[in-house]
Amino acid sequence: MVWQFDVIILTLVIVCGIGALAVKDLIGAAILFSAYSFLMCLLWAIMGAVDVAFTEASVGAGVSTVLFVAAVFQTRRRSKD
Repeated sequence: MVWQFDVIILTLVIVCGIGALAVKDLIGAAILFSAYSFLMCLLWAIMGAVDVAFTEASVGAGVSTVLFVAAVFQTRRRSKD
């Protein structure tokens, strides 16, 4: 039963990764990247690498998302598209 969760989470990781690359809105890309990092954290925890999962959760899903969103809010749009 555990491998079904692995396949579901791996599928969601792939969807979030492709979505983060495909979306045009920078805030949306930052949110999808955060979801990608959180799902990778779950995969690391399932595989038993708890220290790597904790680092991924704190740095990948936490700090980098805050920095990305702060950087996006510091920029200005040049066009309306």
